[in-house]
Amino acid sequence: MNSDQFEGKWKQFKGKAKEQWGKLTDDDIQMINGKRDTLIGKLQERYGYAREEAQKRADEWMASVHDQDVEYAQSGPKLRSH
Repeated sequence: MNSDQFEGKWKQFKGKAKEQWGKLTDDDIQMINGKRDTLIGKLQERYGYAREEAQKRADEWMASVHDQDVEYAQSGPKLRSH
């Protein structure tokens, strides 16, 4: 997922970001607003990661939420039959 796609889907992903990184505040989440570099900076600030580590963790997380998003889009919502 490229940066533009990530930024466009941030509203969907921000709850998952809060679950993944509980030290991020609501203000942090709002400030990140789908921007990879801001996410990396906040991970450094809140978790004490070196820049390289923060980049790695952010990229791995972005890939995982993208994969979940694609999987959901392909399978669609599950409807229950009565």
